Parts: sequence; C-alpha cells; structure tokens
Amino acid sequence: QKQLVESGGGLVQSGGSLRLSCAASGLSLDYYAIAWFRHAPGKLREGVSCITSSRDERTFYADSVKGRFTISRDNAKNTVYLQMNVLEPEDTAVYYCAADDQVPLPWNIATLGWDDAWGQGTQVTVSS
Repeated sequence: QKQLVESGGGLVQSGGSLRLSCAASGLSLDYYAIAWFRHAPGKLREGVSCITSSRDERTFYADSVKGRFTISRDNAKNTVYLQMNVLEPEDTAVYYCAADDQVPLPWNIATLGWDDAWGQGTQVTVSS
C-alpha cells in the first residue's frame, strides 16, 4: 500500500523557518514526482512546490514561495523535504504531499493527476 506521511509542521513566528518531511512507504520516491500543496481556510488548495523523479530531476515553485522555500529529496531515506524560510502569516495552512509516477502538467492543480498517494497533512501556523 502506497502511503505518504508528513511531519514537521508547527507554530512559528513570522520570519522563522520550518522543514517539512514527506516520508513514503510502499513506493520508492526516486521514481515519483512529489508535490507539496497547502490548504488554508476559505481558499483553494494551492500547489507550493514540485520535484520530478530522479530520472530528470527538476523543481518548480509557486511564485509566492520562490526564494523562500526549497524542495529536496533524500532517496536513501525515501523522504522529500520542504525547507521553508522567511515564513509569513500568509503561509499558514495545512500542508500535504502528493505523489504521481508521471508529473502532471500543470503540476500545481491538485485535481489534475497526483493519483498515486496523498498524505494526511501537517499544520503550519505562522504568527505575526
């Protein structure tokens, strides 16, 4: 059974940092594209960042997080990370990771692809 588990969320002050982890079981993440989405109350689920499979690794970011967030992969740990720096209150949301063996295009639409697995989410709260 393919499973993703997020961790690393929490409460942080504006300007602070967090590192989210997306640990996989039942699938080898180096063969999958992984995306981070976030869902804030009253807003649509938003694509935050994506990393393609190790075959041709590329990374993508939403404009709102470019220069602040970094996505990376550790194949030995079967884990994808999202390093989030200079956090802002607008980053407050539940963050989810999702996997697909073919990166959907566009990558940032949660309902287009991302069929293989979703995590349960981790809450990130940024106080002003």
